Amino acid sequence: MTDLLAIGTRKGLWLARSDDDRRTWTLDGPHLLAQEVAAVSIDTRLPAPRVLAGIQYGHWGPTVMWSDDLGTTWQESEHGAIRFPEDTGAALARVWQLRPDSADRPGVVWAGCEPHSLWRSTDGGCSFDLVRGLHDHPHRPTWEPGGGGGAVHTVLPDPASDRITIAMSTGGVYVSEDGGEKWEPRNRGITVVFGPDPLPEYGQCVHKVAIDASGPDRMYAQNHFGVFRTDDAGVSWSSIAGGLPVDFGFPIVSSPTTPGTAWVVPLVADMQRVPLDGRLRVHRTRDAGETWTELGEGLPDDAWVAVMRDAFCSDAGDPTGIYVGTRDGCVYASNDEGDSFTLVADHLPDVLTVKAATLP
Repeated sequence: MTDLLAIGTRKGLWLARSDDDRRTWTLDGPHLLAQEVAAVSIDTRLPAPRVLAGIQYGHWGPTVMWSDDLGTTWQESEHGAIRFPEDTGAALARVWQLRPDSADRPGVVWAGCEPHSLWRSTDGGCSFDLVRGLHDHPHRPTWEPGGGGGAVHTVLPDPASDRITIAMSTGGVYVSEDGGEKWEPRNRGITVVFGPDPLPEYGQCVHKVAIDASGPDRMYAQNHFGVFRTDDAGVSWSSIAGGLPVDFGFPIVSSPTTPGTAWVVPLVADMQRVPLDGRLRVHRTRDAGETWTELGEGLPDDAWVAVMRDAFCSDAGDPTGIYVGTRDGCVYASNDEGDSFTLVADHLPDVLTVKAATLP
């Protein structure tokens, strides 16, 4: 078995492999050098693993590329994988999320993009169709851009049903129970402390959402101020930030195998956006947010850097592995649920996204 990390940066993609312990890694790259890679996924449902990359192609703009030989060669659709229909009057600015669906839907891949939009592919990510149910939602004209732009950045398809959960900046959490035709906001309890209405129906700047291993109804959200949990698929949310040193951050990650286990990377808010006292730390809960433990063995004590919303991920190993990429080009790996970390790579460009997979 080989553990694979795909590391997307401001100036290219790197692949890291570990053949035994998830502590010793071999780095391969750069691939797609000088191209911004803001989204990446590793699709292991196909006969050969497919690496999908959402890139910013310099003068040619954004698109999706893919490799079926772990980066040796890359392909792209002739006219671009993602193109807004002419009647929308919109143009693709950036691909922020690529998410393969379940094993029962092997060709289906979802993309979350800027401007606010969701896309569905049925051919493994070679081409995408706009999900018109979300695009035509009456709320869409009032969704505002966050600091990083107006984008769907989290896509969570439920493998056992037609439910799709998305999160966006700024619009909050929306859920479809019918595969994308109809959508409703599910943000009750998520606060907007800087707005005139602290509890609006929608418009929250949710930075990331993760699903708990207990099932799709329990989710965690890292908000722009606040960490929250829902036990009813987003119908209501409650704060679980008690015990954290600060409640601002970008990513939140859950264990795919251990219920109640999740991790965050707290940052000093609002415009500073650095670890408290410059000490890069991960905080873990094992009881669905009732309590938190600070973790830092192997992480630096003098690191005035942020971890972006998609630059933190987990794997399906036993115990769960977690992976952290920073804006100063470092990637750290833990094979013991965060108890200790080792350095995978340093001196890379600004890390935007990290994804992990296990290959046979």
